[in-house]
Amino acid sequence: LCCCEYVDRRGERNHLAACCCDCEDLDEGCERWLTCKSLPPGALERIVDTVADRVRVPWFAGAVKVNLSLVPPLVLLPVLLHVAALHFLLGLVVLTSLPVVVLWYYYLTHRRKERTLFFLSLGLFSLGYMYYVFLQEVVPRGHVGYSQVVALTCGLILMLAALSQAKKDPGYLPIPASDVKSLHQGLPNKNVRGSSNGLHSVNVSGAASGRAVNGGGKGYSRMSAEELGGVKKDWCAKCQVVRPARAGHCRLCGRCVRRLDHHCVWINSCVGEQNHQAFILALSFFMLTSVYGITLTLHTVCRDRTPVVALFYCPGAYSDYSSALSFTCVWYCAIVTAGMGYILLIQLLNISYNVTEREARLALRDNTGRRLLGGLVIDTGQYNRGFLCNWGHFLSLGSSPLQHSAEDIV
Repeated sequence: LCCCEYVDRRGERNHLAACCCDCEDLDEGCERWLTCKSLPPGALERIVDTVADRVRVPWFAGAVKVNLSLVPPLVLLPVLLHVAALHFLLGLVVLTSLPVVVLWYYYLTHRRKERTLFFLSLGLFSLGYMYYVFLQEVVPRGHVGYSQVVALTCGLILMLAALSQAKKDPGYLPIPASDVKSLHQGLPNKNVRGSSNGLHSVNVSGAASGRAVNGGGKGYSRMSAEELGGVKKDWCAKCQVVRPARAGHCRLCGRCVRRLDHHCVWINSCVGEQNHQAFILALSFFMLTSVYGITLTLHTVCRDRTPVVALFYCPGAYSDYSSALSFTCVWYCAIVTAGMGYILLIQLLNISYNVTEREARLALRDNTGRRLLGGLVIDTGQYNRGFLCNWGHFLSLGSSPLQHSAEDIV
C-alpha cells in the first residue's frame, strides 16, 4: 500500500481520492433529501459507517483511519471560546449551551451503549488549550511569577501522570482461552438486566444455568458458583467466568472487572480495583491545578478583587479581547471544575461508606439501600466497617495478592 491507499471495512483496496465514490447509500440519501422523501431504515447508520471508514490521513504503510469523535473538540472548542469572548451575551449563550450539548451527547452514546473518545479528547484538549491561553494571554501581563508558572505546570504534569495510571488495567478478570473467540463474536443473552450507569448484573437461568464451564458438566449453576470456597461469587454468561464478590460486567468494555465502580467516559475505561486510587488521585490533582489556575488568571484580569467576587463581577473583563478571552476561559474552567468536583465528592463519600457506584445504583434499583447526606451517598451496609477501616481498605486496593482466576477456581 502507498501512503494514500487503505483496505476498507469490506476488505477491498481503496484510495483516498475515491472517498466520495461508490456509496450507493449516500447517493440514495441525497436523492431522497432533494425529493423530500424519508430515508429507509438503517440507511443513515450505513452512511455514517461508510464516511467514518473513509476519513483517513496519509501514512507510510497506508492511510490511517481518523476517529471522528476526536475532531469536534479540536475544532469547536477554540472557535466557540473565541466567539464567546466577543461579547458578554455571546459568552453567556456559548457557556450555557456547551454543557447541554455535552450531556446530550453523553445520553446519546449511553443509550446506544457505544464507547467514544469524544470525552477523553475534550478533557485533554481543554487542558492543553487552557494552558496555552494562560501562557499566551495571562503570563505576559507580568502579574504571574515564574514560580507560580512552575507550580501550575507541575500540577498539570502530576495530573496527567495519574491519568495515565488510571487508563491502565482496571482489574479485568481473565477470560478462559476457549471463550475468547466467542466473546468477540458477542454471545446473545436475553437474561441481562441493565442499570442506569452503563453496567449490568447477569442472572443465570434456563439454558444459561446449564451451560458448562470450559466444557465441563451441565449441572453448573449460580448456586454452585456461590458455594465454591464458601465465598459468594457470581457467574457471567458473557465472559464465561465465575466473578468474585463485588465484581461486575461492563457492557461498554465487554469485560468483567474486579470491584467494579463505574465506567468513566472521561478516561474511556472502567474504574475498578486496580485503578480506583489513580482515578481519585487524577481528580484531586485536577481540582487543585484548576482552582490554582483560575485564581491566578482572575488576579491578573480583575485586580483588587477576590477570586469569588471577580468571577461574577469584573467590570474590565471585556475592555480588550485578551482579557475577554482569558475571562471566558476562566468561566469554562469553572464550569468543568464544578462538574469534576461533584464527581470527586461522590467518590470520596462512597469510599467513606465502602460502597461502589455500581452497588449504589443496584441498591437504588432494588430498594435495598438507604440514602444519606441528602441522597449524595447510598449506604448498602454490606461492606461498611467504619470510616477508618473503609479508607484503609481503599488504600490497600491492588496491594494484596490477586485471587485465583476463574479458571483455577473451576
